[in-house]
Amino acid sequence: MIRAIVVGGLGLLLSLVAGGMAAGASDAFRVTSASFEDGARLTSTKFVHDKFGCGGNNLSPGLAWSGAPAGTRSYAVTLFDPDARNGRGWWHWLVFDIPPTNAQLPEGGPIPQGAVEGSSDFGAPGYQGPCPPPGSGAHHYVFTVYALDVVALGLDPKVKGAQALEMLRRHALGTATAQFLYGRP
Repeated sequence: MIRAIVVGGLGLLLSLVAGGMAAGASDAFRVTSASFEDGARLTSTKFVHDKFGCGGNNLSPGLAWSGAPAGTRSYAVTLFDPDARNGRGWWHWLVFDIPPTNAQLPEGGPIPQGAVEGSSDFGAPGYQGPCPPPGSGAHHYVFTVYALDVVALGLDPKVKGAQALEMLRRHALGTATAQFLYGRP
């Protein structure tokens, strides 16, 4: 299922990301997680960042996807918070060049052989969990799985989500999303 989340100024960006690929997408393409309930508030801190006073374990949630469009040659996964930085958003995770034979990322990793983790907006590669400022309300954490028409994107491993977005959009045959909400008092 392809959907856009309209939050602040990034609503348009996310609408373009999801909507721009809708024509080639399969309604059957979906992502699920046994680690969290799609659309619900996160109840476990094990997926929350372990620094900056956030008090979590920084463990990546498990994701599984199915129904990818025909011609899928690789996958990419992003985790984006559209509510951060006054609506400009924050990239928490970027994994690309996931082989087409892999349709999951296990809870806590590792990523599949051959896949690459880009850099988060925290400045480090790998999963960097939620850590919204205290009192900023519940943020939306959106996982997007991209079914891509190339085996490898040819991106530098230090690439950040915002830099990779154009390549992801250009090569996406379809997308599937799942999200959770998380906030600190």
